[in-house]
Amino acid sequence: QALEFIRQLGHALHANKMEGSNNANLELIYVISPPRSSKFEEYDFGPKDLKSLSNHVDGFSLMTYDFSNPQSPGPNAPLKWIKSTLTLLLDDHPNKLAQKVFIGLNFYGKDFVSSGGLGGGPIIGREYLSLLEKHRPKLHWENNSGEHFFLYVDDQNMEHVVFYPSLMSVSLRLQEALLWEAGISIWEIGQGLPFFFDLL
Repeated sequence: QALEFIRQLGHALHANKMEGSNNANLELIYVISPPRSSKFEEYDFGPKDLKSLSNHVDGFSLMTYDFSNPQSPGPNAPLKWIKSTLTLLLDDHPNKLAQKVFIGLNFYGKDFVSSGGLGGGPIIGREYLSLLEKHRPKLHWENNSGEHFFLYVDDQNMEHVVFYPSLMSVSLRLQEALLWEAGISIWEIGQGLPFFFDLL
């Protein structure tokens, strides 16, 4: 029923014009969650769903972020996970359907408590810069995930691990998108500022 609703919504939007845009039709970008394992569960959005909606949807924004959480601290969007997600989702239609898939890039990070209990959550650019300025940590590169991280100890003597996208990690994900001929979607561009602009 949900997929049928998306088909009808796409049809309705495509039948209407955008105001002041040379009569271009309205478009529908459908946000989809990645599978959480190597096997699809009953309600996972899979290759058959992608194919069945491909003529009704202009793009699929794939939420390839938030892989880790306070109960299981780690990288935001491991590159191997992104690759396996694309392989699962695109099945045997890598080129045709990949052009409608937008790989999700997080422009925010995660600050997790790594000792003495659970805790932590998302951080945005200004918070990241504040942590760098206060703690002057050493940045580490994690090969398996393709992400930078650092450690610090807070005022309560709790150890934290911080994962945040860097120019290098973003570059690797853009290269992956190019390999698949896929697009990208950013969640959300304002959250990374001023960090990325400061590095340009």
